[in-house]
Amino acid sequence: MGAVTAAEMRAMEASAASHGWSEARLLTHAGQRLGHALAAFFPTPGTLIAYLGKGHNAGDALVAMRVLQEDYGWQTAARSGFPPEEWAPLTRAKWQEAMPGCMLETTPDWRELRRPLILLDGLLGIGGCGPLREPLATLAREMAWLRHHAGARVAAVDLPSGVDPDTGDIPAGAVTADVTFMIGAAKRGLLTASAAAATGALALVPVEPLSPPPGGELELISPLTLTNGKSPRPFDFHKGMAGRVHILAGSPNYTGAAVLAASGALRGGAGLIVLYVPPAAAATITAKCPCEIIVRTCDNPLEMLENQPEALVIGPGLGTVGEGYAKDLRQLIDRATVPMVLDADALNLMAQGGWLDALKDNHVLTPHPGEFRRLAPDLADLPRETAARAFVARHPVTLVLKGCRTLVTRRGDPLWCNATGSPAMATGGQGDLLAGVLGAQLAAGTPPVAAAAISAWLCGRAAELALTDRQFSEESLTPGDQLARLGAAFNDWREGRR
Repeated sequence: MGAVTAAEMRAMEASAASHGWSEARLLTHAGQRLGHALAAFFPTPGTLIAYLGKGHNAGDALVAMRVLQEDYGWQTAARSGFPPEEWAPLTRAKWQEAMPGCMLETTPDWRELRRPLILLDGLLGIGGCGPLREPLATLAREMAWLRHHAGARVAAVDLPSGVDPDTGDIPAGAVTADVTFMIGAAKRGLLTASAAAATGALALVPVEPLSPPPGGELELISPLTLTNGKSPRPFDFHKGMAGRVHILAGSPNYTGAAVLAASGALRGGAGLIVLYVPPAAAATITAKCPCEIIVRTCDNPLEMLENQPEALVIGPGLGTVGEGYAKDLRQLIDRATVPMVLDADALNLMAQGGWLDALKDNHVLTPHPGEFRRLAPDLADLPRETAARAFVARHPVTLVLKGCRTLVTRRGDPLWCNATGSPAMATGGQGDLLAGVLGAQLAAGTPPVAAAAISAWLCGRAAELALTDRQFSEESLTPGDQLARLGAAFNDWREGRR
């Protein structure tokens, strides 16, 4: 299902009404789904304070509060800049039904509240954007203070109040959310990189009568929008069916990159992983690798084509290579017909050597912004979405443009925007882990765009899951911590729990 504009969302609401969905029924359904989605994202019951405006966005928040309180044991309260008699009638009715705790007249005494402390932004919906006016501006400042000084996290209902749902523009004073729960459909502007600082992670709350038709040019990567990767393995499944991944990675200075890429392939579901490393680094890498990974020394990259791999991963931690080695690597890129992930130093070699003419449709490129600038300096200063589309118009590859809102696309396909992730992922090794997981997905036969989309989602979700454990924080999380959560991330993908 494609991302929609505010006008398209209103048209879907009108269509739902014409098919028998009253405003009350639709709001109740959306609010209940929102409550369950909040509980899935924040699995430890704590305190939720809803910040309410006068409209139906506040009504959604009130219904969600009731779900969290009654079904999951959360403590709840509300803050509003308006007395209930000024609210929309339906919102006022939901307050009377829920009685979700108390209406706070002043800033909550955060020291006394059970943690985690979640602030639910229900100030404005898609009908209102731009600079917030009083009294909502004061409530937004209060939420910001609690987020910065009291360890609170902000969850936005449909959009962070003030952010433009069509463009992603963030006016001064808009709410900054850690996660945005988009009701019914993804909002086009919220998927843009320019909006990410305000939206945080993105979650889709399914509301059946508000589901847009498939086939949009801009899509959210979510288990609710992609059907791949949901089926259980057949009972007679074996390692040959899971796929064989060959990885060319590592160097004396970057042994960890090889280990992370191979470990990502292992946890990503590959049946057999062969890690090709330079002789000078082999002993160190072998000692660090899980015992399930086969480590082989490699003087010539063409050796990777032996034993019929289903997918290749090339580049993590290769470092600087000699002219002869680079020539052989170019031959490998030319000859291989299986899906091939080109990452890190492989991308730098392509840029330095002017090898972009060698790119083919079996190639999956995974540049971070710096690597993308080297590959396409004329595109690097464009908006990320525009740059990604322009790059695949030139080259017949699948592009994974990494960043806080990782983008996946290829020529003729939608632009897929990842929903998961955290600032905790701002550490070395994340790309190596992703390359390995992606190699496993490709080896299993998943089409390249779907493989890249699922892999990005899984790595981001693994980080989110790790952060629900109090022994991890945004500052302390490592890619190794995420490895142990990839299994839970797979289960969430399969079950559509996020």
